[in-house]
Parts: sequence; C-alpha cells; structure tokens
Amino acid sequence: MSNMTLFSSGAAIPDFLRDVNDQTLKDITGGTGGKQISIKGGVWRMIVGGEEVSKNEDRAMNFVIVAASKGVSRTFYEGKYEEGANVKPSCWSAEGLVPNQEVLNPQSSSCTTCKQNIEGSGEGKSRACRYSKRLAVTLENDIGGNIYRLQVPAKSYFGRAEGDKMPLQAYGKFLSGHGLPITGLVTEARFDTSEAVPVMKFRAVRPLSRPEWEIAKAQGDSEEAKQAVEFKMVASKDASNAIALPSAFASPPPQFSEASKATAETVEPVETTAPVKRSSAKVAPAAPATKNVADILSDWSVDE
Repeated sequence: MSNMTLFSSGAAIPDFLRDVNDQTLKDITGGTGGKQISIKGGVWRMIVGGEEVSKNEDRAMNFVIVAASKGVSRTFYEGKYEEGANVKPSCWSAEGLVPNQEVLNPQSSSCTTCKQNIEGSGEGKSRACRYSKRLAVTLENDIGGNIYRLQVPAKSYFGRAEGDKMPLQAYGKFLSGHGLPITGLVTEARFDTSEAVPVMKFRAVRPLSRPEWEIAKAQGDSEEAKQAVEFKMVASKDASNAIALPSAFASPPPQFSEASKATAETVEPVETTAPVKRSSAKVAPAAPATKNVADILSDWSVDE
C-alpha cells in the first residue's frame, strides 16, 4: 500500500495534534468531515466530508474489522442508480426487515414481501432494492488509530466461497466454524478481477498479538465504531430529499497517496454528525507469527 507523506521533512505527527476539534479547519472545509473507504471504480478511495482526498490503486488492503452493522441494510432508489452519485433513497431499512419508521413512502410493510425485493425488479435479473453491510475497520499498521466505514455491497457479502476467495458472509462462517474471532485477525480485502464491477473477497492474513487484540476490542466498543456502522436517515418533507448521516471522524490519515487530492469527487451525502474524540493509544504492529493464520486455515477445508 502506498503512503502519503504529509510533511516534506518526513516528521511524524505527534499524538497531541491528532483528532483535535479544530474549528478553523471546519470553517475552511465547510463541515466536520466523515471518514470512509470507498471502492468506487475498483480503487480504494479515502473520502472525507463527502469528497475524495486520496486513493490507493493496489488490488488489496489489510484491515482489522472491529465492528459490523446489525442485519443487512436495504435501500431503494427511484429511477436508475449511479454509483457515487449524491442521490437519496426513497425507501430504506437499517436491518433489512421492515422499512424504517421515518420513510415517508414505504414500498411495503415487510422487506421480505416487497415488490422491489423480487428478482428482475432491477436491471436485468437484479433486485431494485440494494443490499449492503457496514463495517468499522482500522488499518493493519494503525489499529489504535482512525476508524473507517467500509460499506460492503451485496456481491461482496453474499455468495459461495471459491477456495480462499470468500465473500464476507462466507468468510465469517468459515472463521466461526474454526472458533476464531474476526476482530482478532488481520483480514485482507482483495478486488476480484473476474468481476465486471468492484467485488471484494476476504481472507485471513495473520493473528493479532495480544496487545493488538486488546486495542482492537476497545476500538470496537468505541462511539466512533458505533457511528461508523450506524445506518440512519433524516427524512425531510419530500422522501427524495432524505439525507444520510454518515459517521463522524476528525482528520484525514497519512496512509494513502496524495495523487487524487486535486480531483476530489463528491460521493456521499452531507455530513451532519459531530466529531468523536478517541483515545490516542497505539501499539506498533507485531511481526507476523512463524506460521500465520492464512497458512493455518489453508490446511482446513471450506464448508460450502
């Protein structure tokens, strides 16, 4: 993964300057900022306050998954949906069971029986109602640092495992079958080049050291992680003007190249939540074990 050098001198950022509630910076940028990692176009994109500030064109990235949303969220858009467009859904469900109470024009009383959940209701054989799963993740080399929202679309979540290429749900079941906590591992997310659209497949890379795991668990219990996986909408007078409330973060990290700063794109609705102060505690990443989890798990079979 390429790194963005923040200072020409190569100086490290001291902890007392990280995640400061800087009103001057908010006045310059026009908002509090919202940190997420987007996979638009098959590229890892750093999004802050709805704008792309940097990107990483590597095929894979290593994360520690510290929290996940309950259920699988669903969103329905009137008309043709364009990836990355600042378009608000007409109907949505945070946990994929029934439309949220604030939806002004629900498509059905139940997501299961909804006409937008039928194969062919969308383009081709797809469903018009879109599935997604929200994760709160940290980078392998900064487990105690920034927490990002990673939204996993349906094709990256559902499906069958093919060797060590697993959609998220299959990966979770695989780890569960072997009694391993996903928060205790470094997970690789890799783009599947056989797919026409960005699709991630997951596999275990290595176990965390005990100090790393303790920090990962604390990160998962933080308010920042809860906001990262929260799915919330604010309905206005017209359902088409509903505004998504992404999670709040404080400052862009130095883990991405700065090649795309000049071509930032708006890909998320306006940020409205307040920044959350987090602990600055960090540990240096532990060296990989002699035989990592990926090697160990490769000796086990994958249940289909």
